[in-house]
Amino acid sequence: MTSRLVIEGLTSGYDDLQVLKQIDFALEPGEIGCMLGPSGCGKTTVLRVIAGFENAWQGRVLIDDVEVSSSNYCLSPEKRNIGMVFQDFALFPHLRVDENIRFGLKGMDSGRQHTRVSEMLAIVGLPAYAQAYPHQLSGGQQQRVALARALAPRPGILLLDEPFSNMDTELREQLAREVRNILQQESTTAILVTHDQHEAFAMADQICVIHEGQILQQGSGYDLYHRPASRFVADFIGQGVIVPARVIDTNMVKTDLGIIQGQMMTDVEIGDQVDVLIRPDDVVHDDESADTALVVEKAFRGADFLYFLRMDSGIEVMCLAPSHHNHKINERIGIRLDVDHLVTFSRTHLEAS
Repeated sequence: MTSRLVIEGLTSGYDDLQVLKQIDFALEPGEIGCMLGPSGCGKTTVLRVIAGFENAWQGRVLIDDVEVSSSNYCLSPEKRNIGMVFQDFALFPHLRVDENIRFGLKGMDSGRQHTRVSEMLAIVGLPAYAQAYPHQLSGGQQQRVALARALAPRPGILLLDEPFSNMDTELREQLAREVRNILQQESTTAILVTHDQHEAFAMADQICVIHEGQILQQGSGYDLYHRPASRFVADFIGQGVIVPARVIDTNMVKTDLGIIQGQMMTDVEIGDQVDVLIRPDDVVHDDESADTALVVEKAFRGADFLYFLRMDSGIEVMCLAPSHHNHKINERIGIRLDVDHLVTFSRTHLEAS
């Protein structure tokens, strides 16, 4: 049976080094969460406390409303009904695929073991590889076997510690989508740890952006991209540039790009000096527009080009355009702004990031 997870005010670390500071997070049964952040931010430490490998200094962890970690108590890892998938897969090289999957089912009779192994092979799409050894499989296939082995005992919660980090970008996103589908089939509560936002977007229902041991923002990938709560989140999620502006009306600012209207994401007052986040998808390539910019750099991305443009004012912005709009460096192209979410940051209280 899948589990509910609650983390309340979790503070933890190693020896005298504090790593986590007041982490609050919850997942409902069957929900997929993600701890997203740069190396050293504390995201793996969260997993280790949930798993019971590290102690909570303050706060607590509850699984199905039962406290499993606190400052004075730590339930042993094997009693938590938690599965783990690691970035190195940790498959047994001397065991066949079916034997690797069966490894976690030792308390089950042989008939039920066989049935469950067959179920998992079908779910991860590897029934033809039951007799193969790990070295005979591709990286993606090995990852599916590791996932099948972790899911076979039906854990209440599955923890995934950067499981796709050794793979190329395209395969990582593909596997993240596949793993999400498998977890949904099994109705498994899961937490992914990653530094790759595209993995997080492809897999998670709720994403926590962590920086220096603290959750800066929690929400869907859409919210993190379009409604970042801080400069760090804005910079870490997606691409964009910061443009100085002055608030001239409700949901309206004046910039060197012109007057920009949109739903204001923060509370500001008329006359405030602010910085505005402009995403590449806020700048639309429009051959009919009287406003033009100079192409100073471009990157071909298959379905589209990412253009780096310089305005007459000297401000540089980015623009996404379909790949059949193939313009040369130093060519001027027409653009227009299409801003929906007007994300502003105070210029008098700049964050250190």
